Amino acid sequence: MRTAYSVETVRAAERALMARLPEGALMQRAAAGLAAACAELLGRVYGSRVVLLVGSGDNGGDALYAGARLARRGAGVTAVLLTPGRAHAGGLAALRRAGGTVATADSAAVDELVLRADLVVDGIVGIGGKGGLRPDAERLAGVVARSRAAVVAVDLPSGVDADTGEVRGAALRADLTVTFGAYKPGLLVDPAREYAGVVRLVGIGLEPPPAEAVLEALQHADVARLLPLPTGESDKYRRGVVGIAAGSARYPGAAVLAVSGALRGGAGAVRYVGPAGDAVIARFPETLVSDAGPAKAGRVQAWVVGPGAGDDAAAVAEVLEADVPVLLDADGLRLADRDAVRRRTSPTLMTPHAGEAAALLGVRREEVEAARLAAVRELAAVYRATVLLKGSTTLVADFAGGPVRVNATGTPWLATAGSGDVLSGLAGSLLAAGLRAPDAGSVAAYLHGLAGRFAAQGAPTGAHDVASHIPRAWRDVRG
Repeated sequence: MRTAYSVETVRAAERALMARLPEGALMQRAAAGLAAACAELLGRVYGSRVVLLVGSGDNGGDALYAGARLARRGAGVTAVLLTPGRAHAGGLAALRRAGGTVATADSAAVDELVLRADLVVDGIVGIGGKGGLRPDAERLAGVVARSRAAVVAVDLPSGVDADTGEVRGAALRADLTVTFGAYKPGLLVDPAREYAGVVRLVGIGLEPPPAEAVLEALQHADVARLLPLPTGESDKYRRGVVGIAAGSARYPGAAVLAVSGALRGGAGAVRYVGPAGDAVIARFPETLVSDAGPAKAGRVQAWVVGPGAGDDAAAVAEVLEADVPVLLDADGLRLADRDAVRRRTSPTLMTPHAGEAAALLGVRREEVEAARLAAVRELAAVYRATVLLKGSTTLVADFAGGPVRVNATGTPWLATAGSGDVLSGLAGSLLAAGLRAPDAGSVAAYLHGLAGRFAAQGAPTGAHDVASHIPRAWRDVRG
C-alpha cells in the first residue's frame, strides 16, 4: 500500500527524527538521495550543466547540498537564488566549496543559464507553500518550460498544494519529483500530480507516522488480497448474484457493456432487468434476464442501476429500496432522490465523473476538477455514501471517513464512450461477491485501469475491448 500523509503529520515526524540526530543530518540524507536521483537522470554527471533554483526554505538547502555533491563529481553547477539574503547558509557554503557558482534571479545571464542547462533542480518552495508561484519564480518557470533541460522537483513541484493537490496559479512542471520520508497527497492527486512527473520516494529514516494517512493507493498485492476467489464449495449463488438495471430503447449498449463488466467481476451470476434484454441475451446468453422490474427479478446480493437508463426514475427508486448494496451510475445519479440515498442502511456506491459530481454538488465542473479531493469528500458526506470520482486520478471516499483511495492504474485512452458502464458492472459484481463498498470501488478502478492499458497499448480502444481484457488484468494482479 502506498500511503500519503498531510504536511502537518510529515513535519511532526521530521521534528521527532531530528531531535534524535546530529544537527543537519536529516538534510544530508535528503540531499544524498536527491543527488543520486539527479545523477541517474543525467546519466553522465561529469561535464553536465546543472542549474539549481533555490528558495528560502529547507527545499533550497536540499538543492544546494545536492548540487555540491554533483559539483564534486564534475558537473558545472550554478545556484540561482530567488531570495539571496535568505538562502540556506550551510548549503550555499558547501556548494561554493565544491566549485559551484551563484547567481541571483534578476541577473541578465540567468535565462541563458537555464536554456543551456542539462538539468534544472526546483528547490523554490517547500511543502508548506500555498497558492501559485510569485512573479519572479513564475518568470523562471516559463524559462524552464522553454528549455530542453530535465527538471527535478525537490519534495514536490513549486506552486502546487501538498495537502490537496490543487494548483492555484502558476506552477513548475517536473519530469521527476524526489520526495522525502513519505508521500504527500498532492503528488498522487490531479491536477498537481500532472506537474510531478515520475515520483520517487527517498527514505530518510522517518518512522511510520502515528496519524492516519490522508490518501492510500492500492498496489498489486493489496488488490490480490481483496479479489473474491471461489472455493471447492462455491456455486453460482454462493459467489453472489449481481442485478443490472440499465439501458433503454435509446441506449441498449449501456446495458450490454455493464453486463460485460459484471460477468468478469467475480460474482457467480448476473441478472438483467430492463428494456435491452434481447441485446443482452444476444451478446451474453448466460445472463438471467427479467422484464418484471427490479423488485420481482429474483434474489441478488447487489444492484447496479443507471447506465443508459434515460428517464426511468421508477427503476432507480425501486432499486434504492432494496436491502442490498447498490451502485448508482450515470442517469441513476441524476434520477436518485438524495434523501432516499441518505436513508439507506445498506451500502451505496456512487460513480460520477467530474461533470456529474458538479451537478450533484451544484458547482461548475471546473471547480470539481481543480479540487478533486475536496469534491469527493463533500459528495460522500452529502449523500452518506461511498463515492468513486472518475477522472484523470480516480478517487474513492467513504462518508464514514478514513483515507481516500487513489487509483494508480489507468490510461487516457479509457476516456471513451461506455468505459464507465463497464466499470459500473465490474464494481457491482465485486459488491455482490462480498467486498465492502470502498474496496469494491477501488479494486474495480484498479482492474479497469489495468484492462484499459492492456486493451489500448498506446492506441485508441473501445469499451468492449476494455471489458475483454479484465481477465488479463485479474491474472496480472494475482501473478
